[in-house]
Amino acid sequence: LTSCLAVLGLSLSISAKAADYAVILKTLSNPFWVEMKQGIEDEAKKLNVTVDIFASPSEGDYQSQLQLFEDLVNQDYKGIAFAPLSPANLVMPAAKAYRKGIYLVNLDEKVDLDNLHKAKGNVEAFITTDNVAVGAKAAQFIVDQLGAMGGEVAIIEGKAGNASGESRRKGATEIFEKNPQIKLVASQPADWDRIKALDVATNVLSRNPNVKAFYAANDTMAMGVAQAVINAGKLNSILVVGTDGIPEARKMVVEGKLTATVAQNPAEIGARGLRLLVDAVKQGKQIPVDQEPKFETIDAVLITK
Repeated sequence: LTSCLAVLGLSLSISAKAADYAVILKTLSNPFWVEMKQGIEDEAKKLNVTVDIFASPSEGDYQSQLQLFEDLVNQDYKGIAFAPLSPANLVMPAAKAYRKGIYLVNLDEKVDLDNLHKAKGNVEAFITTDNVAVGAKAAQFIVDQLGAMGGEVAIIEGKAGNASGESRRKGATEIFEKNPQIKLVASQPADWDRIKALDVATNVLSRNPNVKAFYAANDTMAMGVAQAVINAGKLNSILVVGTDGIPEARKMVVEGKLTATVAQNPAEIGARGLRLLVDAVKQGKQIPVDQEPKFETIDAVLITK
């Protein structure tokens, strides 16, 4: 019922188009996406364009996001930027929008381009963080901190099948496996959720009491892991590294409750995405279905105390 009401509320809110551009984010319940929204709004002022920004109620509500995009396609937006909850969930409305002549830019989570092309659709550009590099940067920091002695480490993954989470896991795993002094004893999903991450990390610690470090694929989960470490009385002996650099995680780094976080720049991802969208509309020539979209990445930075 909550999901249905959320979809209804979103549909009602977009019944009258007020801007030339629209942006669909994953959710606004995570500070990462709130920062992206702010970056988009600031860039819209610089470009002197108007933009409507929407989001699904949660990162697990695929149907709401699908319904939202379908509703937006029926409006007269010149361009739509979107961050799909999964590679597949927005393929069909994106293809429909493309065929209608709406310019599209893909943010953060990469849409399934093969299936989008098969559906006779395409995006002008894909802009994101290099998530393999993000995971690798976090893992390399852990390796460096553990030094020649090394030790057992664990990865707390995002939602299974989520491209950005899988890329971060891949990047971290590759670094850990390249270092023989490091033993990866667990790599388990916690669905981007703090409480689930607390439970998963607690179980990992129970089965592997000699774990020396955790890498979590986002800060929300890292904070849950940090709590599990604190509960185990091992705050000063286990490293916990997160991803995103959200304000609460930064505060925990300062307080010594979190070892580090690899900060993305969601505001710049959103701003760059809107610029690419506006530029495409100004050029007035939609990208062909069989052409590879422009690909841009935004750098991430390691934040320690």
